[in-house]
Amino acid sequence: MALVTVAAATLPSVPLDFLGNRDRILESIRIAKEKGATLRTGPELEIPGYGCLDHHLEGDTFLHSLEVLADIISDEVCQDMLIDLGVGVRHRNVRYNTRVFCTYRKIFCIRPKMALANDGLYREARHFTAWSKPRQVEAYYLDSILRRVTGQTTVPIGDMILSTPDTAVACESCEELFVPLNPSIFTGLNGAEITLNSSASHAELRKLRTRLELISNSTRKLGGIYIYANATGLDEGRMLHDGSSMVIQNGEVLAQGSQFSLAPVEVTVATVDIEKVRSYRSSISRNVQAARQPDFPRVECDLVLSRPVEDIWLSNQPEISPTIELRILDPMEEIHAATAVYLWQYLTRVNLAGFFLALSGGLDSSTVALFVYGMARLVLLSISRGEQTTLQDLRRVTGDENFTPVTPQDIVSRLLHTCYMGTVNSSEETEGRAKRFAEMIGAYHSNIAIDETVTAHENMVQKALNFKPKYQVAGGSSAENLAKQNIQARSRMVIAYSLAQLSTTARNLPRAGSALLVLGSGNVDEDASSADIAPLGSISKNDAKAFQRWAREKWDLPILTEFMEATPTAELLPLSAGVQDDESENEIGMTYAELSVFGIMRKVDKLGPWSAYLRLLSEWRDRPGYGPREIAEKVYKFYRSHALNRHKSCTITPSVHLSPYDPDDNRYDLRPFLYVINWPWQFGKIRSHVEQLEEKLAEKK
Repeated sequence: MALVTVAAATLPSVPLDFLGNRDRILESIRIAKEKGATLRTGPELEIPGYGCLDHHLEGDTFLHSLEVLADIISDEVCQDMLIDLGVGVRHRNVRYNTRVFCTYRKIFCIRPKMALANDGLYREARHFTAWSKPRQVEAYYLDSILRRVTGQTTVPIGDMILSTPDTAVACESCEELFVPLNPSIFTGLNGAEITLNSSASHAELRKLRTRLELISNSTRKLGGIYIYANATGLDEGRMLHDGSSMVIQNGEVLAQGSQFSLAPVEVTVATVDIEKVRSYRSSISRNVQAARQPDFPRVECDLVLSRPVEDIWLSNQPEISPTIELRILDPMEEIHAATAVYLWQYLTRVNLAGFFLALSGGLDSSTVALFVYGMARLVLLSISRGEQTTLQDLRRVTGDENFTPVTPQDIVSRLLHTCYMGTVNSSEETEGRAKRFAEMIGAYHSNIAIDETVTAHENMVQKALNFKPKYQVAGGSSAENLAKQNIQARSRMVIAYSLAQLSTTARNLPRAGSALLVLGSGNVDEDASSADIAPLGSISKNDAKAFQRWAREKWDLPILTEFMEATPTAELLPLSAGVQDDESENEIGMTYAELSVFGIMRKVDKLGPWSAYLRLLSEWRDRPGYGPREIAEKVYKFYRSHALNRHKSCTITPSVHLSPYDPDDNRYDLRPFLYVINWPWQFGKIRSHVEQLEEKLAEKK
């Protein structure tokens, strides 16, 4: 037997927090060592923080990263351990995203990333260059600070395998796992028995199983030990990493970390038997391919990673890790955990005193309030587990050095100010529902009428234009109708910021004078620039409804039934206009379920108007009332409205990325915002096809 205890560190990826990142890395090494590990890996670019974005172009970022690297390997905690650290380096004036294999006062080699993530949320090719020389190494000249620490002048950089006296170690970083020919295939066939994957993989609903299947299938075919270390928590503001570091051997999970956690450092440890890899590989049809593999450069490492079984027995070190079932969160649990971590880390990082939310009594704003309540539940759970950092952060944010919460409502009462902003168009039903819900979750609640503010704005318009707009129900045009609704909505935004700025002062809270973060309640289909952050901005209406159903049962909140069954309305029209149904065909021309279909087709499937029309001809063929012309009208409506409103995504309120059709053009959806909105060629082609299809259908009859 050759027993090795390995460790995967799950750490926050905080851009440019060199001091905090260094301390968390050292703490992860200490924990790994205490648990008997001789090999430790961590997240991608863990020293500077993955989400530095264009700071990766600055010389300071590389300088400080190497200073931190020197600090880490100067610490005696690194003795007798093989440490894998993520850092950017410049080699021959080319920037590389690399892993550094090192130990106490020594660097063995540097392995650059060979496949860069450059779509969706990622722009790695803007900041780094992929290593393009397979199975080749060069001499990397160490900076003076590393020379002083190590006494070395050069180390190998490139595509290699690290050979120890008892095993062979290789690595691949994040995106390299997702490409068709991932590097671990070739290093594994060439004898590497342990593969390290440092990752900064973002959270997205229903995504974790994809990672597991990729790793499991790779090691199931090839055999081997795969150590996956992912970052956790909020990155640069929009990307949330979800942890779930794991150790997999021969396709079986041996250890898994938390998918979402508030812990600043989490270390996932497993003890593996390398002989299991060797026996597994002898029993599968890989040996002919392995025998003809071109050789990799080998870098010699004098560290012995394995321990005799008698040493582990005598020292009470962990026994061989048994197979476990991977924990996959329900999508609604993912929404809860992701939004909770997002809200908490955003708040503690900006160090404001809490949140302000305009609570309308409708589904969207109540869901955002529910997210804050869920955050409070996660914070309380973290504190109950003894995580002192969470308690210290809570006391810092609230300004109460002695605050020790007992219930989630205790936390919500300190951190959330909700306000119902009614007008003459509002109903007693929504007003009462908002008040009762705020009381149930513990929020500080205000109830105000904003008619005077709305009237003041309308009077200013009248003075400027010598024109007084009217609602359509009173004989006004559609433009007048929309303007009067927008005055109400934008007045609420101005009032929200005023109240958020003065709330702590007026209530004489410990942090009087500190502002509150204004929360927006737009979902992925209707987000706008009207708040500081939009927790719901990457979540569909359908998922929001499903989340409320889940929370109603899990958290015993029967009042949520009222929100789910209520007719969706912004209450911006006079009551004399009847019930305003925001999901009706008359209001927006399509349902939220249909909007989700179009969002996926446009962004995920990358379909233009013509291809979307053809797709829907097949998928909606059997829908009652949906002939070719009706489907075409839906396509016209969506793509024209998208083109007309795309510019709003340029100033969209930041939200955590959780859906594959996030409209945020600052990071995820890099499409133009200026179009010829009637799509003359595309729509003309669709119209022609509809006419031809209708003629053929008529002939069949």
